[in-house]
Amino acid sequence: MGKKLGILVSSDRHLDKIIKLCKAAKKKDIEVSIFFTHLGTLLTQNPAFKELQGLAHMSLCNVGFESHGLKPPVPSIQEKDYATQARHGDLIEECDRYVSF
Repeated sequence: MGKKLGILVSSDRHLDKIIKLCKAAKKKDIEVSIFFTHLGTLLTQNPAFKELQGLAHMSLCNVGFESHGLKPPVPSIQEKDYATQARHGDLIEECDRYVSF
């Protein structure tokens, strides 16, 4: 069984740190899953967001996303990954380690 890191992102800051963490995890063969919620959904509009492509499985809270007037598509977020907070609960259950930004 491989290692898995979960990342909750509820802030619209720290994208650079999230990218660095994901790159370091990839080098160590650690699978990463990220859930964006609340203000964290705004990071999907940052040009640097595309750097996460291929580094993590990403999903987001659709309610938080829409509450900020955002609309799909978002690079690297599949239609099925516009989710509810239940996805966040699943993330906690599935991961060996969990961090929050």
